[in-house]
Amino acid sequence: MASLLVKSVLMWLLILVAMVANGAFRVLVLRPRLGEHSARQVASVLGVIIILGMTGPFVRRLGDPGVGRLLEVGLLWLVLTVAFELLFGHYVAGASWDVLVDDYDLLSGHLWPLVPAATLLAPWLWGVARGTATRR
Repeated sequence: MASLLVKSVLMWLLILVAMVANGAFRVLVLRPRLGEHSARQVASVLGVIIILGMTGPFVRRLGDPGVGRLLEVGLLWLVLTVAFELLFGHYVAGASWDVLVDDYDLLSGHLWPLVPAATLLAPWLWGVARGTATRR
């Protein structure tokens, strides 16, 4: 388990780097062309694609840790992601808690909740897709 934990945290850090690059792309390229709201929507969809794309090879290298372990990896990634998003967003970027929580409002057209959902489910989905997410 310790080895899986270390691998999972290292993989999450790689995903974090890719998602920070996605955020820079949103600010520098998408926002000037699409406006803030649409740029956030596009970046959220790109974020889901990034997470799914990076998780596949990671899960493939794990062999068959079992469905429970893959769900644990996803839960770990979810906790790390939400903690980073809220703490970095508030204490480093200076966003108010209201603005940060508003990003999770799907009814307002915010697609950000798809990103943490993908973060949670991606390891398990890849395990199922590979047919190796057995009940262990």
